[in-house]
Amino acid sequence: MPSALTQRPERTAPAAPSAVPRRRTRVLALAEARWASAALVLFLIALPLQLTGAPAWTWGPLYAAVYVTGGWEPAWAGLAALREKTLDVDLLMIVAAIGAASIGQVMDGALLIVIFATSGALEALATARTQDAVRGLLDLAPTTATRLSGEGREETVATAELAVGDTILVRPGERIGADGRVRDGASEVDQATITGEPLPVTKESGDEVFAGTLNGTGALRVKVERDASESVIARIVAMVEEASETKAPTQLFIEKVEQRYSVGMVVATLAVFLIPLGFGAELTDSLLRAMTFMIVASPCAVVLATMPPLLSAIANAGRHGVLVKSAVVMERLGQIDAVALDKTGTLTEGTPRVTDIRPLAGSGLDEETLLVLAAAAEHPSEHPLARAVVDAARTRGLTIPSTRDFTSTPGIGVTATIQGHTIAVGAPARLLGDSDDADSARAAVVAAELEDGGRTAVLVQRDSLAVGVLGIADRLRPDAATTVAALATLTGSVPMMLTGDNPRAAVRLADEVGISDVRAGLLPQEKVAAVQEQEKAGRKVLVIGDGVNDAPALAAAHTGIAMGRAGSDLALETADAVIVRDELATVPTLISLSRAARRLVVQNLIIAAVFISGLVIWDLAGHLPLPLGVLGHEGSTVIVGLNGLRLLRDTAWNRAATAARNAR
Repeated sequence: MPSALTQRPERTAPAAPSAVPRRRTRVLALAEARWASAALVLFLIALPLQLTGAPAWTWGPLYAAVYVTGGWEPAWAGLAALREKTLDVDLLMIVAAIGAASIGQVMDGALLIVIFATSGALEALATARTQDAVRGLLDLAPTTATRLSGEGREETVATAELAVGDTILVRPGERIGADGRVRDGASEVDQATITGEPLPVTKESGDEVFAGTLNGTGALRVKVERDASESVIARIVAMVEEASETKAPTQLFIEKVEQRYSVGMVVATLAVFLIPLGFGAELTDSLLRAMTFMIVASPCAVVLATMPPLLSAIANAGRHGVLVKSAVVMERLGQIDAVALDKTGTLTEGTPRVTDIRPLAGSGLDEETLLVLAAAAEHPSEHPLARAVVDAARTRGLTIPSTRDFTSTPGIGVTATIQGHTIAVGAPARLLGDSDDADSARAAVVAAELEDGGRTAVLVQRDSLAVGVLGIADRLRPDAATTVAALATLTGSVPMMLTGDNPRAAVRLADEVGISDVRAGLLPQEKVAAVQEQEKAGRKVLVIGDGVNDAPALAAAHTGIAMGRAGSDLALETADAVIVRDELATVPTLISLSRAARRLVVQNLIIAAVFISGLVIWDLAGHLPLPLGVLGHEGSTVIVGLNGLRLLRDTAWNRAATAARNAR
């Protein structure tokens, strides 16, 4: 019976997609979003009716509907918490809103309801999108695999049924079904989803392969070495889920503040109402004073003191190509004091390009002729290196001649007949073999020189004689070096590089951008360990990456930023911010903008505290008229709101960019 490796499959397996299929929860699929949207729409209809003097029967029922649609969920959650003998701010705000309505301040209460309902909907959406991304990652691993029996028979089985020791057949264009080791065959495997390497890696007998990576043009027999639940891709899912669950380190602090504030407000309001009654005050006067206290002491000004600067900074960053996913993220960006950068697709563009064209002396070829021959031979191939060679020829405007008798050998290269000559293009070590002629020796020297410089060397032969060598490398982003310098000054420490690429290429590129701490050849869990090491030392780490292999580190870091154009779905969903236009230089500007927002938050909190404490003291120590209390409360809200909106202007981004440039 023919070998399974040499037997031609009945049909060509289509190449699997290289990206994770996108699964996105629709906004209105969430109940929280539907209720919040209904409350907002009703509020926006009622408000102009009230302000234009329309009869109360036209806008009153609309406000009542706002209370119901936006308030029933937090009220129910608050009552459930109350049954557990805890108080939360949600319930307190519902009580404050009802209290405001009871003394005629219906619009104030409705506004509180809308703010809290919208906040809850945004939190639910963020949680759902993260879960979507984690589930989508599982689509990288195929659901079935071809298992070979001891007699060589083939059977299609679910990958979950594969056991350690099984042998599977991976045909060209298929995704590998399990972590294991190659027993037979040779091919190039695109494992960027796991290691971040920009180019496919040649795999032969004895080499390790990972589930979910994409096989190239050869066939492989792979011996399974890990159960599906223990594969690298499964561990990535587990790490992202674990890190996402512990993402907010301030959560416990918020819960403590919420409890103390809730209890304090309830006690204070009851005291303001009951104590005067005990001294013979009128019931109406005591109730009015208590409701006034509840209004002026409500946290609206504090909430607006915090959110407008952060939301304005988010909007400004969005106009300049950076998506920041929440106000918490914008605040945390200003706290980072250490940075870890991925290499491929982050510091580099993630696309291989021809960097060197070296015709050999005595070949009679110039650079353009050598490139034309290589491009013609590579033209029928779909290998990333082949595309880089063809793109280089087209960029120079060169005419690529037609070819005949094209063949491709995985792990070695391609051959074709061009203008009567046999042209071979491929790996120098494989094409040269044991050749000891002068041309081969010169080619080996040039190839070694290019590889020492961190490039991938590609040999070109004409009629079995070496005529030149091409150097191919991933190109450094133009703004990489200046960005690294700015980040070093802003954080007080030079960024480190975390990459799955080979150490030689990583060190060479790190030297170009000014990074001294290089950690190369890392798998996803090793990147996480490097981040956690910094976190345990008390650092707040910012991780910048683009691939699935970066997602666990993005989730584990204090803050994660993903490159948007080439970034995987999981990286984009796991990261706290996304650089949509892949402009790395926006990162220092974003940090400066975050720090400006944090300064405005402090200013606004001081303003809000002065107003609230002043009005509360006035109400308790004297007699604060309700209209004046409402005016003071709303006035402080407007002041802090307008102060926070200063960051909406383009001048705020320009100032942040200038501060980042001055930090270099």
